[in-house]
Amino acid sequence: MAQLKYGQIIQLGYIVKDLDAGIQHWMDTMGIGPWTVFRNVTMEGVYRGEPTTVKMDVAMGYQNEMQVELIQQTSDTASPYRTADGEPILGLHHIAWLTENLDKDVQQAEADGCTTIFRAQNPGTRVAYLTLPDEANTRIEFIESAATAELIRSGIVASKEWDGSNPVTVIDFGA
Repeated sequence: MAQLKYGQIIQLGYIVKDLDAGIQHWMDTMGIGPWTVFRNVTMEGVYRGEPTTVKMDVAMGYQNEMQVELIQQTSDTASPYRTADGEPILGLHHIAWLTENLDKDVQQAEADGCTTIFRAQNPGTRVAYLTLPDEANTRIEFIESAATAELIRSGIVASKEWDGSNPVTVIDFGA
């Protein structure tokens, strides 16, 4: 079996209650930065068979070639980021791969026994979250997005050159 079945894992995703506090925590405790913050992100999708619109703020920082993603869901809608009773699933949430063919990789993962729990998109990105066989609380994500691929490339370079100044860049889709 190929060790890199889906390529390199590029992301560790964490759910936080407060995005700004989460960024500060990761900078202070782990030295991760600089961060790119996306405010007012909207994903239209299907979660566990039901249509949903998820709104969130997202931050991305890097440690070498690994992206650390922090997510704060800002809508009260059903999503893979909250429990059935609406509480955020805090802490390590998923690992992710970048893909050039979301449908193909989801199909392969499902053939291997994974279960798709969320598929969503916005104008720049398509994603799918799946659970592993016999591990319903372990989530993986596939991301299909040329813009995200470029963001990752530039984020890796920026993290290697970062001197601690200008720690956060904000892009607000609601502005």
